[in-house]
Amino acid sequence: MKLSGHKVLITGGNGGIGLELAREFVTRGNQVAICGRDTQKLAQAKTLLGDVKTVQSDLAIASQIPLLVREAAEQLGGLSILVNNAGIQRNFSFSQADTTHIAQDIAEEIQVNLTSLMILTAACLPMLKTTKSAAVINISSALAITPKASAPVYCSTKAAVHSFSQTLRYQMEDTLPMVKVFEVIPPLVDTQMTSGRGDKKITPRQVAIETFRGLETNQYEIYVGKAKLLRILYRLVPKIAAQILRNS
Repeated sequence: MKLSGHKVLITGGNGGIGLELAREFVTRGNQVAICGRDTQKLAQAKTLLGDVKTVQSDLAIASQIPLLVREAAEQLGGLSILVNNAGIQRNFSFSQADTTHIAQDIAEEIQVNLTSLMILTAACLPMLKTTKSAAVINISSALAITPKASAPVYCSTKAAVHSFSQTLRYQMEDTLPMVKVFEVIPPLVDTQMTSGRGDKKITPRQVAIETFRGLETNQYEIYVGKAKLLRILYRLVPKIAAQILRNS
């Protein structure tokens, strides 16, 4: 896939993986809009990246999604690539959870990680299909392959993102072949979300580099770093792969 001359919207683009993907898109001569809920972090990201557009939006609020799409498209003059990167992770045990807030917490995590991704994709497709070359890039996780015990909702949403990416790809191949669907599957990445969790993390920069390598060669499922080994291990001996990730 050609990776220059695009108009790109990246959710969660003010930090971590989203910021590094935005940096790479800008470097390659694309117009980029990043969105996030924190205006201060958006301003800091714009200072780091230079010529990018920013849109303040909270994906936990479904009613804001049409406004996000409209503002991003107006600033960019259209849209040819959507990067669904935003996500949140809450670690908790169902057996010990505070039932006072659990329904709200579960709903918000599913909304940000999965529902908003689907709604945003649907909202952007009318613009994506008008271009000769377009893409939807979903940032998934190695936890979509096999989950860890401490983040039940997060792992469930990433497994669903993996499935959605596959089914959306089938649909685009049959009806809108100009829209390619990619899924990026990284291992544990050193971001604000993973602060204090685990070790041997890879950098967001490495994720961006390997993502673009996969995009260039139309590798529709882009396994990053140790996620490549996990994929092989899960196919050969799924029980061992599950044991490794279970308490990670």
